[in-house]
Amino acid sequence: MKKIITTTEAPAPIGPYNQAVLTGNTLYTSGQIAINPETSELVLENIKAETTQVMNNLKAVLKAADMTFENVIKSTIFISNMDDFVNINEVYGSYFDDATAPARETVQVARLPKNVNVEISVIAIK
Repeated sequence: MKKIITTTEAPAPIGPYNQAVLTGNTLYTSGQIAINPETSELVLENIKAETTQVMNNLKAVLKAADMTFENVIKSTIFISNMDDFVNINEVYGSYFDDATAPARETVQVARLPKNVNVEISVIAIK
């Protein structure tokens, strides 16, 4: 059985998908981009601000499922330019304890929704 997880503290989906799905003890989030849920505007001042918004959106979705970044076991990062990796990684890393950080892959892609620079999804377990 699956439970749909939604919150107004993260951007509403812009297509036929949900913010997250909980099945058993496992949460699968949709990829988050840097849309500010309060204004529905993209946060694109710089890659650190953009990544911070993405992570805060993920934090809100995790919270809606009664989880935190401590529950995350796997993450996927899509970036449009590998030259941004160092700055993205710095912000991303500040949300995790290095000793218990999740498994992860980072992939450069040709294009992301709304022409953003970073999109991140996670899998978490209670």
